[in-house]
Amino acid sequence: MHTVTTEEQPVPGLDPVASARWWRRARTHSPWLHDTVAQRMVERVDCFRERPNSWLHVEPLLSGLAGHRLLRQRLPQARVTVVAQNLTEALRATQEPLSRWHLPWTWGRRFTPEPAQAKTTVDLVWANMLLHLTPHPQALMRLWLQHLRPQGFVLFSCLGPDSLRELREVHAQMDWPSPSHDFTDMHDWGDMLVQVGFAEPVMDMERITLTYSDAEALLDDLRDMGRNLSTLRVAHLAGREGRARWLAALEAHLPRDAQGRLCLSLEVIHGHAAKAPPKVPIQPTTTVSVEAMRAMLRPSRAED
Repeated sequence: MHTVTTEEQPVPGLDPVASARWWRRARTHSPWLHDTVAQRMVERVDCFRERPNSWLHVEPLLSGLAGHRLLRQRLPQARVTVVAQNLTEALRATQEPLSRWHLPWTWGRRFTPEPAQAKTTVDLVWANMLLHLTPHPQALMRLWLQHLRPQGFVLFSCLGPDSLRELREVHAQMDWPSPSHDFTDMHDWGDMLVQVGFAEPVMDMERITLTYSDAEALLDDLRDMGRNLSTLRVAHLAGREGRARWLAALEAHLPRDAQGRLCLSLEVIHGHAAKAPPKVPIQPTTTVSVEAMRAMLRPSRAED
């Protein structure tokens, strides 16, 4: 989906092979957590003075189909394009039912987003819950930049470093490797955005506490959200015995709320940034005429 430059180093501890396998995975629905975060992102669109006339959705099946529908409702006249590894699957999933309007130019029409071409530019790039899943996040940021018009902006979200804190503590207590790679801090995301060509990134975060009736329900949820992409993950927890040990450890050591439900924390990072205007190259030598210099130094009439 994006090109990796040779100078870019992968995220430490994130297995590129496991990541690629997760991105290519066939999907029939979006993770519910991604849909939930997308609903919060949609509300941020109203904070911008100019409403986007076009937007691009990056990996809608992974990013969230509920968020896609909500943004379509918020921006009904905007042109929509899609970029995804499984493009046919993504276009099918984002296709809308036949129009119900009794107008000659809409009757019987079915809305389907366009596939993004290399030269497609839009006002808004929508990238929900993706950055923490890729070993080369700056390459993904460059993809966003490639498809943005000047002064266009990206809205994105991802998991932050405090996510799965309780689960990490259980793994450490059991002397097991971490249940995931280390997630990137929001200030580092902001630095990367500036490095690839974005301007004035704005970042904030929220904490979400999930509760579960038992460890089995928690495991099902984790599998829906993602996979352990850590290079340190080991196979000794696989199989029925390993699964049973893992579930038993969670039941015994995870914190519980007042109702006795297991608790798991997530840190969700939200951000937006605009495409920086092109930089004017600075020449080693600048020539200014005497007349131009005099004009620059001459007082204005307002100062007379």
